Amino acid sequence: MRVSYCDGYYVPLPDGHPFPMAKFPALHRLLLQEGVLTDGDVVSPRQADWADLRRVHTDDYLRRLADGSLSAHEERRMGLPWSKRLVYRSRLAVQGTLNAALMALEDGVAGNLAGGTHHAFPDHGEGFCVLNDVAVATHVLQTSCWARRILILDLDVHQGNGNAAVFADHDDVTTFSMHGAKNYPFRKPPSTVDVPLEDETDDATYLETLDAHLDAVLDAARPDLVFYLGGIDVMEGDRYGRIHLSREGVHARERFALQRLADRNLATVLLLAGGYADSPEATADRHAIMYREAAQIFG
Repeated sequence: MRVSYCDGYYVPLPDGHPFPMAKFPALHRLLLQEGVLTDGDVVSPRQADWADLRRVHTDDYLRRLADGSLSAHEERRMGLPWSKRLVYRSRLAVQGTLNAALMALEDGVAGNLAGGTHHAFPDHGEGFCVLNDVAVATHVLQTSCWARRILILDLDVHQGNGNAAVFADHDDVTTFSMHGAKNYPFRKPPSTVDVPLEDETDDATYLETLDAHLDAVLDAARPDLVFYLGGIDVMEGDRYGRIHLSREGVHARERFALQRLADRNLATVLLLAGGYADSPEATADRHAIMYREAAQIFG
């Protein structure tokens, strides 16, 4: 299984910052140590072209992002302090998702050891999301005729508000978001299908709910490609989650969702989305569950 990753995915943040930036290199190390990946599976992306970013993001936002003229309010909303390295890192991650999509179309499955930045809007970033990697990749794939119908399968605990807004009027892009009803974002633009969950939802209820919706979504979307945002902030004890999946519950979710995609021979892109355990290493170990299960299912 090929994945996108490079050392540029990590950028230092101030001490005590809540975003676990070190999870990206930690996940890379862990998957290599476990033999889920080999060095030859890892493809380093370049920075995404500004022209591709403009397919989704406004010229004004990209200009201010590039030259560091975001306001203090915009930085707070983004949740990350601006730096040239942050912009570089964000462009790398966007290209990593596009590369993973192209690899998935060739191989059946591929991943980006980052990505799933579903809170980024055309004119601003928010919720630790600077640029919307899935939206940019989708536009590039469609305009280049590499894929026409896209499904964004978002199982992060937070609703994918950026993707919902970007694709509100796109009949060939289906956005499915199963998320905490009372969690961030507090204004949720409608996805194609939204499935809200109550706080403290347990394994059985979560899996029953996903089972009740997934086949119908796949039937209606008829996708050429699926972006799977496998956020692990649904696990009990996550700093921002409030959903109570056990570790085995997350394994079961990954087996269930990925097996359904594999059974339909759907090209699948694996993206991390959110996760906020007690440490970057613990967060990386939870993210690795998706890749461990994918390696078993997709072979």
